[in-house]
Amino acid sequence: MGAKFTKIKAAILGGAVAMSAMPANAEGMEYETVTDLLHLVMSSDRTVYTRMIVNRLAVQEKVITASEHFVDEKALVLPAQMFRFGAEMVAEETDEFSYSLLSLWPINKQNAPTTPMEKEGLEYISANPGENFYGEEELGGTTYFTAVYPDVAVAEACWSCHNNHKDTPKNDFEAGDVMGGVVIRIPMD
Repeated sequence: MGAKFTKIKAAILGGAVAMSAMPANAEGMEYETVTDLLHLVMSSDRTVYTRMIVNRLAVQEKVITASEHFVDEKALVLPAQMFRFGAEMVAEETDEFSYSLLSLWPINKQNAPTTPMEKEGLEYISANPGENFYGEEELGGTTYFTAVYPDVAVAEACWSCHNNHKDTPKNDFEAGDVMGGVVIRIPMD
């Protein structure tokens, strides 16, 4: 119970930091701590949606499908799409941080790395399971703290969708594999 309570406290703190208009280090928190907390919230929400909604309803009970064409097909939104929609909503509300889901093997080419740091981070987390990647990069004249976290196949819905998609560049994902990464950026200037 203690570890669960600590995770809940961290998730609440991460959400509070996410909603704050203060710079990441205004209260003495390191950028790495802030991104770790933000990622904890994001990863928890993504895992819950994937396991309890998509995997249960689409894979186990076969009540409804999940599809990238969810509107036309009256299907569930894919976990990657739900994550992107959340990132887009956050971007409309604040410029204090941003996040995205990228991969070295994207089905949708817009989810490929576009900066050297993104590529380096994705390569690092793929080669070092369970580890995160942190660095600084300059984009458009602004210096960013950039963190990359592994996006792991947490349910059959993940690897079966990717392995069977007509546009997949990689079709041998298994449970627990790093399929991509969550990139979180905080401006440091």
